Amino acid sequence: MVTTRATAEESPDRTDRTGRSAVRTLLRLWPYVRPVRVRLFTAAAVAIVASCLALVIPLVLKWMVDGPVADRDPAGVWLGALYLLLLGFGEALLFGLRRWLVARPLAGVEASMRADLYRHLQRLPVAFHDRWPSGQLLSRGTTDLMLLRMFLAFPLTFLLVNSVTILVGVIIMLLQDWTLGLVILIPAVPVMVTCVVFEKRYASVARRAQDQVGDLTTVVEESVLGIRIIKGFGRHRSQARAFRELSRTLRGTELRKARLLATIWGVIVTLPELATGAALVLGTVQVADGELSAGTLVAFLSTALALRWPVDSIGFLLAMSQEAATATERYFEVMDESPETDETPERDAPQRGAGNCATSPHKPAPHNDGIRFHNVRFRYPDAPEDSPPTLDNINLHIRPGESMALVGATGSGKTTLTALVPRLHEVTSGRITLDGHDISALPRTSLRALVAVAFEEPTLFSASVADNVLMGAGDGAGEPDLERALAVAQAGFAHTLPHGTATQVGEQGLSLSGGQRQRLALARAVVGRPRFLVLDDPLSALDVHTEAAVEAALRDVLAETTALIVAHRPSTVLLADRVALLSEGRIAAVGTHHELLRANAEYAHLMAGTEEADR
Repeated sequence: MVTTRATAEESPDRTDRTGRSAVRTLLRLWPYVRPVRVRLFTAAAVAIVASCLALVIPLVLKWMVDGPVADRDPAGVWLGALYLLLLGFGEALLFGLRRWLVARPLAGVEASMRADLYRHLQRLPVAFHDRWPSGQLLSRGTTDLMLLRMFLAFPLTFLLVNSVTILVGVIIMLLQDWTLGLVILIPAVPVMVTCVVFEKRYASVARRAQDQVGDLTTVVEESVLGIRIIKGFGRHRSQARAFRELSRTLRGTELRKARLLATIWGVIVTLPELATGAALVLGTVQVADGELSAGTLVAFLSTALALRWPVDSIGFLLAMSQEAATATERYFEVMDESPETDETPERDAPQRGAGNCATSPHKPAPHNDGIRFHNVRFRYPDAPEDSPPTLDNINLHIRPGESMALVGATGSGKTTLTALVPRLHEVTSGRITLDGHDISALPRTSLRALVAVAFEEPTLFSASVADNVLMGAGDGAGEPDLERALAVAQAGFAHTLPHGTATQVGEQGLSLSGGQRQRLALARAVVGRPRFLVLDDPLSALDVHTEAAVEAALRDVLAETTALIVAHRPSTVLLADRVALLSEGRIAAVGTHHELLRANAEYAHLMAGTEEADR
């Protein structure tokens, strides 16, 4: 199976990041960090105190060398050793306290960001999900958020802590001996220049690596969901080859990151070490000449060694900060997408049937006008401007309590038209009304409480049969509603499953047959006794005998609702009171099945083809 997928250079999330500021990007995390800022600031302060305690150790060593050691005072040496032990214990205790302070709140920040991302994904329009590979979204909700938690827990704090530690350490060294201090400061300029150059290059490579992780996640997810196709067509080698190619690309990007990190680390480690060596030679000469005490030289070098980790970690911390900046950028690329909104204030919605009510608190008497399409025109958002619309000048009236079949050749726009009723897509122009209410003026929660849908390709969730079916009903639905819906859909097989209706169906419902999944999806559509019913060829996977039984039970449901049914088989068409023929995005004819058979050659040809196929 060779799937078409967006690559790291082509996905819709790739935006122009020229001149991006990592600091400005990371500041977008502040709303999530603000509730735990006290603990984070406290943790930073504790870490600064712990680091400063480490800088006191060289001063104790100076006192010991110039005092008890020089005076051959064993008691003083033991006292100095006790001081060093207490300072080391205090430093360890404070760093442990810092970790305790940040662990719980940062886990909460990560959980909050993940919940917001999931909630936002549910509110984004279908067009967004059509464009974005699912693996890219999964990597943002997992890998990227883990990087952000690690950044908030370690680099964010230690960029500040190490900066303060280096500043205090340099001041201590200058106070010990300013000439040696200047020698230590010589590498500062080349190190800073290296960091600036490194930041720009590493940011680009880090972003590319994280995008490639998303691409790889997409491949893995598609391979797992499509395992039957892969095995059925013997395409495991081609899929493995595609996976290896992406893995190889990601490996190359990660190696480039490693080379960049090795370069800056080599500069940051080597130059200060050379400066320390030069200070050691110069200091030894000064001690030999009597210009400097041995204790001062020991304290100076001990301070320089204490600053070794804060200086060496600059490259590592900058790398993690850049990865966190790209993770933040990727997270907010999704969060910045405009969700579905109700442009107009919530208005009164018509009531739903007995099973569920609209969410509007006021329920005026309905106009009983059924479903109307008024000059509806639709073009997909990403379609070229000069391309013809998918649907054009749709005028159609489905009377209250009437069932209308929608018939047309493949690609005529039937599924697209049905998706407009629950506002899975927004009309480009024109309007659709339900009992006289413009659907664009109805809150989506109210609209989707009124309209139930069943798609040709049913989607089931990793939950029980009962949970999947009752998803289409209100909170008060129970066992009687479930049994009625299963009876209508002729889904009695659910009771023969290992745990009856409590049986967990596998991911995507693939543990069931196509016909079983379709019947459960139909049961989900009718369980809430919807006011309006939209069915997209809901019986295509059923055998003729099961189809006949479902149609017989479905007639009673259709008698109580206003329905639009996409149909291909004459048997399904006969469920409807009237038929609308959709041809090249336009309504070509409306009438009963027999009227269109006599008067419309295209309709007769379509029906003749389906009858032949059924035979």
